[in-house]
Amino acid sequence: MRGVVARRHRLVVEDLPDPTPAAGEALVALRACGICGSDLHTLAHAEVLPEVATAMGLATTFDPDGDYYLGHEWVGEVLDLGPDTPDPPVSPGDLVVSMPYLVRVPDLVPLGFSNDHYAGYCERFLLTAALCLRVPNGLDVRRAALTEPMAVGLHAVNKAGLTPGDTALVVGCGPIGLALVAWLRTRGVEPIVACDYSPQRRALAERLGAHVVVDPRDQPGIDAWRAHAAARPLVIFEAVGVPGMLDDVIATAPSQTRIVVAGVCMQPDRIRPLLAIVKELNVQFVYAYDADEFAQTLRALAEGTVDVAPMITGRVGFDGVADTFDLLRAAEHHVKVLVEPDGPPQPAAL
Repeated sequence: MRGVVARRHRLVVEDLPDPTPAAGEALVALRACGICGSDLHTLAHAEVLPEVATAMGLATTFDPDGDYYLGHEWVGEVLDLGPDTPDPPVSPGDLVVSMPYLVRVPDLVPLGFSNDHYAGYCERFLLTAALCLRVPNGLDVRRAALTEPMAVGLHAVNKAGLTPGDTALVVGCGPIGLALVAWLRTRGVEPIVACDYSPQRRALAERLGAHVVVDPRDQPGIDAWRAHAAARPLVIFEAVGVPGMLDDVIATAPSQTRIVVAGVCMQPDRIRPLLAIVKELNVQFVYAYDADEFAQTLRALAEGTVDVAPMITGRVGFDGVADTFDLLRAAEHHVKVLVEPDGPPQPAAL
């Protein structure tokens, strides 16, 4: 089978041995997998992962200098189940999504960040059957592939502790920023102000529910918020994840603001704590989601509570993934590009 391998800060496509499912595991064939900003960051800064694990007191065998496998936003078709899989929740032929973990007792392997286990940029890979959720009938495979990133947005909105009368400023309209806008709209938050440099992404933010969209080169997001809701409580969602962004949010936030940090910055950064102290800001860092939020997201996509179709801006085959990574680092017109086994060699619009 073919798969994309991350090797020393670059991506290569190679023939790989087929995986074999053990008891409790499902062998799946990839149908679609989204390219995530975390994948871009990991390819550039993989050495940070073991450093973070060590700082948290967690054991890790991840070797950033060895080959590893990316991709954690997938939809797969079940091909087979491992022998003696008890009470399998899925069957061959089912389309499934899954939280990106493989249970190998006593370990919980983070798929998409592993040296040893294939992930979403491979033709076939293994999942823990008990973690698989069937894609509901009628839900398009490509929409279902956004379950994982949309669950990240739902978790961040849940962690914000929204109360009636709250307003929102979303800084950055990449996939997570757009997910935040969509979920905030379902909660009735008004106004939702979104800012991004890209006109295409601002247009998508408006389509997904933002009431005000601004180019920060023309008007800082916080000024746009003041013009529409200055007297009301504010929650700022930082969804960019580059050094300096959090410090800028802290510097411009009004007193008593709640800040939710959803952007994944893997590089060292600095903030000025005194600014946050004097303003009595509440800064909440968020990570991933729980199993209920993941399942809730899949149901919401199937029921049309949130429409993710506008976020899917392209598809690409394995041979084009490396160039697509370069494109996504620089281009402003793409949001979510899906890797598909039969996709074109260069990213193409749907």
